[in-house]
Amino acid sequence: MKKILSFLILTVVFSLNFGLYAQDESAMEDEVMKEQVMQDEAMVEEPAEANFTQELKNRFIEGGPGFMGIVLACLIFGLAIAIERIIYLNLATTNTQKLTEEVESALKSGGTEAAKEVCRNTSGPVASIFYQGLDRAGDGVESAEKAVVAYGGVQMGQLEKNVSWISLFIALAPMLGFMGTVIGMIQAFDKIQAAGDMQPSLVAGGIKVALLTTVFGLVVAIILQIFYNYIVAKIDSIVNDMEDASITLIDILVAHKK
Repeated sequence: MKKILSFLILTVVFSLNFGLYAQDESAMEDEVMKEQVMQDEAMVEEPAEANFTQELKNRFIEGGPGFMGIVLACLIFGLAIAIERIIYLNLATTNTQKLTEEVESALKSGGTEAAKEVCRNTSGPVASIFYQGLDRAGDGVESAEKAVVAYGGVQMGQLEKNVSWISLFIALAPMLGFMGTVIGMIQAFDKIQAAGDMQPSLVAGGIKVALLTTVFGLVVAIILQIFYNYIVAKIDSIVNDMEDASITLIDILVAHKK
């Protein structure tokens, strides 16, 4: 009886160990399968990205170096100007409320020179306009107001500098694309005329080039248009701050004269 009981206990222990071992083996196999699937997905994604880049290069080359090169130049120059304008406008942005409070406080405590010193230590067009208005404040409020208005126009011109070039590239890129389309169609019809037969293989190349130049021209125009709209909105915001700050400065000068 004891032998039978011992045999049953050993059988149960062996079965439990075997079950745990089988679970461990199954878990390891599942982990290996997951890693293999992840590697396969990564291998699938990488060629897809590489294929997209290669396809883009191939399409660009197929479009021809003439018009596609000019369209690419429009994109490069347009982005360069847009980035320069964005950096300039962000640096020109000023906390107008804080500047106005500091100028008013300095004007009350130290007079015009103290207020001008605050403006000298602050960057941006609003501080420059404040400085010009304070510099003419000794000649009267009307003289200060004229100086603020005149210098505000100068600062507005600085904000809008080179923005017209971006709009030129926005208009030029799709027009070059359409021109490439027309030239591609002309080449296709020239091939038909030379062969004396209407075969799809004769016109396919010219039509493909025509469509590629149009697509790339429109893509360049869309990209530059996004940057252009952001720049125009930023300029409008700064100009509104300049106008509000100018009115506030004149009010402060009038109150200070009293």
